[in-house]
Amino acid sequence: MALDTQAIIDQLKDASILELNDLVKAIEEEFDVTAAAPVAAAGAAGADAGAEKDSFDVELTESGQEKVKVIKEVRGITGLGLKDSKDLVDGAPKVIKEGVAKADADEMKEKLEAVGATVTLK
Repeated sequence: MALDTQAIIDQLKDASILELNDLVKAIEEEFDVTAAAPVAAAGAAGADAGAEKDSFDVELTESGQEKVKVIKEVRGITGLGLKDSKDLVDGAPKVIKEGVAKADADEMKEKLEAVGATVTLK
Protein backbone atom coordinates (compact mmCIF):
# COMPACT_ATOMS: atom_id res chain seq x y z
CA MET A 1 0.00 0.00 0.00
CA ALA A 2 1.65 3.19 -1.19
CA LEU A 3 0.73 6.57 0.23
CA ASP A 4 -0.31 9.31 -2.14
CA THR A 5 1.64 12.03 -0.34
CA GLN A 6 0.54 14.88 -2.59
CA ALA A 7 -3.14 13.96 -2.16
CA ILE A 8 -2.74 13.97 1.63
CA ILE A 9 -1.01 17.37 1.55
CA ASP A 10 -3.76 18.78 -0.66
CA GLN A 11 -6.41 17.50 1.76
CA LEU A 12 -4.57 19.07 4.71
CA LYS A 13 -4.40 22.41 2.90
CA ASP A 14 -8.17 22.38 2.43
CA ALA A 15 -8.97 21.31 6.02
CA SER A 16 -10.24 23.72 8.66
CA ILE A 17 -8.44 24.30 11.95
CA LEU A 18 -11.07 22.22 13.78
CA GLU A 19 -10.63 19.34 11.35
CA LEU A 20 -6.83 19.47 11.75
CA ASN A 21 -7.18 19.54 15.53
CA ASP A 22 -9.43 16.45 15.39
CA LEU A 23 -6.89 14.74 13.12
CA VAL A 24 -4.05 15.40 15.56
CA LYS A 25 -6.10 14.03 18.47
CA ALA A 26 -7.02 10.93 16.48
CA ILE A 27 -3.37 10.28 15.54
CA GLU A 28 -2.28 10.77 19.17
CA GLU A 29 -4.88 8.24 20.37
CA GLU A 30 -4.34 5.70 17.60
CA PHE A 31 -0.53 5.59 17.81
CA ASP A 32 -0.16 6.55 21.50
CA VAL A 33 2.04 9.57 20.73
CA THR A 34 1.92 13.26 21.58
CA ALA A 35 2.27 16.31 19.35
CA ALA A 36 3.88 18.34 22.16
CA ALA A 37 7.40 19.64 21.63
CA PRO A 38 10.05 17.43 23.23
CA VAL A 39 11.28 18.69 26.59
CA ALA A 40 14.70 17.09 26.14
CA ALA A 41 15.55 19.56 23.37
CA ALA A 42 14.93 22.49 25.71
CA GLY A 43 17.11 20.86 28.36
CA ALA A 44 19.95 20.35 25.89
CA ALA A 45 19.79 23.99 24.83
CA GLY A 46 20.12 25.03 28.46
CA ALA A 47 23.15 22.80 28.92
CA ASP A 48 24.86 24.40 25.92
CA ALA A 49 24.33 27.84 27.43
CA GLY A 50 26.55 26.80 30.34
CA ALA A 51 29.46 26.09 28.00
CA GLU A 52 32.15 28.75 27.70
CA LYS A 53 31.47 31.37 25.06
CA ASP A 54 33.95 31.79 22.24
CA SER A 55 32.62 35.06 20.84
CA PHE A 56 31.56 38.23 22.59
CA ASP A 57 29.79 41.49 21.87
CA VAL A 58 31.69 44.55 23.11
CA GLU A 59 29.21 47.07 24.49
CA LEU A 60 30.07 50.63 25.41
CA THR A 61 28.00 51.13 28.56
CA GLU A 62 29.11 54.68 29.44
CA SER A 63 31.47 57.08 27.74
CA GLY A 64 32.86 58.56 30.96
CA GLN A 65 34.46 62.01 31.41
CA GLU A 66 36.95 61.84 28.50
CA LYS A 67 34.44 61.54 25.65
CA VAL A 68 36.88 62.76 22.99
CA LYS A 69 39.42 60.07 23.89
CA VAL A 70 36.68 57.44 23.89
CA ILE A 71 35.54 58.58 20.42
CA LYS A 72 39.14 58.22 19.15
CA GLU A 73 39.38 54.68 20.58
CA VAL A 74 36.00 53.74 19.08
CA ARG A 75 37.20 55.03 15.69
CA GLY A 76 40.33 52.91 15.98
CA ILE A 77 38.40 49.80 16.97
CA THR A 78 35.52 50.06 14.51
CA GLY A 79 37.08 51.89 11.58
CA LEU A 80 34.09 54.25 11.51
CA GLY A 81 34.36 57.91 10.62
CA LEU A 82 34.45 60.68 13.20
CA LYS A 83 30.73 61.51 13.03
CA ASP A 84 29.63 57.86 13.21
CA SER A 85 31.99 57.21 16.11
CA LYS A 86 30.71 60.27 17.96
CA ASP A 87 27.08 59.21 17.39
CA LEU A 88 27.90 55.74 18.69
CA VAL A 89 29.54 57.12 21.85
CA ASP A 90 26.73 59.65 22.40
CA GLY A 91 24.16 56.87 22.08
CA ALA A 92 25.72 54.66 24.78
CA PRO A 93 24.91 52.00 25.79
CA LYS A 94 25.65 50.62 22.32
CA VAL A 95 27.35 47.52 20.96
CA ILE A 96 30.62 48.49 19.30
CA LYS A 97 31.63 45.10 17.87
CA GLU A 98 29.74 41.81 17.63
CA GLY A 99 31.07 38.26 17.56
CA VAL A 100 34.61 39.12 18.66
CA ALA A 101 37.04 36.50 19.97
CA LYS A 102 37.67 36.62 23.73
CA ALA A 103 41.25 37.90 23.45
CA ASP A 104 40.26 40.70 21.06
CA ALA A 105 37.24 41.61 23.18
CA ASP A 106 39.41 41.85 26.30
CA GLU A 107 41.91 44.04 24.43
CA MET A 108 39.15 46.39 23.24
CA LYS A 109 37.74 46.56 26.74
CA GLU A 110 41.15 47.45 28.20
CA LYS A 111 41.73 50.21 25.63
CA LEU A 112 38.33 51.79 26.25
CA GLU A 113 38.56 51.53 30.03
CA ALA A 114 42.02 53.12 29.89
CA VAL A 115 40.40 56.32 28.55
CA GLY A 116 37.60 56.27 31.14
CA ALA A 117 34.79 54.39 29.39
CA THR A 118 32.72 51.64 30.95
CA VAL A 119 32.54 48.49 28.81
CA THR A 120 30.56 45.25 29.12
CA LEU A 121 31.32 42.00 27.32
CA LYS A 122 28.21 40.04 26.44
